[in-house]
Amino acid sequence: MCGIIGIQNNSEAATLAYMGLYAQQHRGQEGAGVVSSDGIDLHRHMGPGLVSDVFSNSNVFDSLVGDYAIGHVRYSTTGDSDPKNIGPLTFNMGNYSLSIAHNGNLVNIDKIRKELQDDGALFQTSTDTEVIIHLLARETGETLAEKLKGALLKIEGAYSLIILSPNEIIAARDPYGIRPFCMGRLRDTLIFASETCALDLLGAKYVREVKPGEMIVANDDGFEPQIFTEPKQPKHCIFEYIYFSRPDSRIFGKNVDKMRRAFGRRLSREHNKETGDIVISVPDSSNTCALGYSVESGIKHEIGLIRNHYVGRTFIFPSQRLRDLSVRLKFNTVKGVLKDKEVVIIDDSIVRGTTLIKLVKLIRESGAKKVHVRISSPPVKYPCFYGMDFPTTEELAAGDRDVKEIKEMIDVDSLGYLSLDGTIESTSQNKSNFCTACFSGDYPIEMKGENDKEVSKVSSCT
Repeated sequence: MCGIIGIQNNSEAATLAYMGLYAQQHRGQEGAGVVSSDGIDLHRHMGPGLVSDVFSNSNVFDSLVGDYAIGHVRYSTTGDSDPKNIGPLTFNMGNYSLSIAHNGNLVNIDKIRKELQDDGALFQTSTDTEVIIHLLARETGETLAEKLKGALLKIEGAYSLIILSPNEIIAARDPYGIRPFCMGRLRDTLIFASETCALDLLGAKYVREVKPGEMIVANDDGFEPQIFTEPKQPKHCIFEYIYFSRPDSRIFGKNVDKMRRAFGRRLSREHNKETGDIVISVPDSSNTCALGYSVESGIKHEIGLIRNHYVGRTFIFPSQRLRDLSVRLKFNTVKGVLKDKEVVIIDDSIVRGTTLIKLVKLIRESGAKKVHVRISSPPVKYPCFYGMDFPTTEELAAGDRDVKEIKEMIDVDSLGYLSLDGTIESTSQNKSNFCTACFSGDYPIEMKGENDKEVSKVSSCT
């Protein structure tokens, strides 16, 4: 999972890209970068860490000149957590340079990568993104768009990507539309972004989503949409609604905040026999779910956990050791709220269970009489191969445990999940429009070759 931004036709393109990355920091915190174009050369600045760290010196924008820019915040799913993998990746294509920002994960790269290496390709990174560039370099065609079309027809998986050449930007989205990707306008400036919250920060107007299977070429002459492949039945990632996207964003045609409130209301209806004195959320992605649960159940909503916003999401940290350490850095309890109360905790999901185990312990230490946990999504049973860093089945809390066993593992008085039907019905959209593979094991795109997660223990449907 990553966040990407593209700016066309603005003298402050690099600065706008940087601000757009700020709005999408939640989509990745391992590294950030911006590449600009002055019409002849590309100029790049990148580094590990948060956007504020990478761009702490405002003088870097003196070198990021030009009216075009793209940006990327990285969250590794394919490729090591290594500075060389931080995007946007930039390559020499002979007489000009190209840069690419990619959000998603490809599922058929092993065979392609081997074929490219056998043909003499030298890879600078361990990312799947670089495969696209090598394919692009080998395509014939009169324009960059024609070459890109040929390259994209060879790859499979989830991808929302932006390519920057010296004199144009091209945005493209996979035929299933798995990851969110939108287009906006700021007067004469065209903007592409993973989420609409980036458009809001820039004061831009939302135009529409980049369509599945669509490529949009933007240059000094304007922009030209074209379909590079026939769109498939949409398979939007349902987890974007549940956890990853910001609540103030609009994705897949719906406001994320409204979806989460609906999840909370449905969760309360599905578990309406349980009692509680107060409802609290695990901030921040569960805040609006807890509000929906509170309204539906009539149980008072309180602020029982305080999050330190100067610490990143524990879910994003690349190693288990860092995830364990970060929980106490990230949360503290409001003891006066929790003491002698029967507490209902609303969380969006249980992936490994590490965070929740420690939070429950903190809440009990703060004097809570009973602790109930309600999860506004179904059990995560299967790994994700399309850009979400869900581990192997063995590492998942629900991979080989039932609800009773998970309840005992996290040490709570009761545990309840939102059903899969309840999750989908809460969106008021067609069930077939969503990828629910992490819950159901039904994968819309067949896995091919080895992967950084186990493939043999999951089913596939095409």
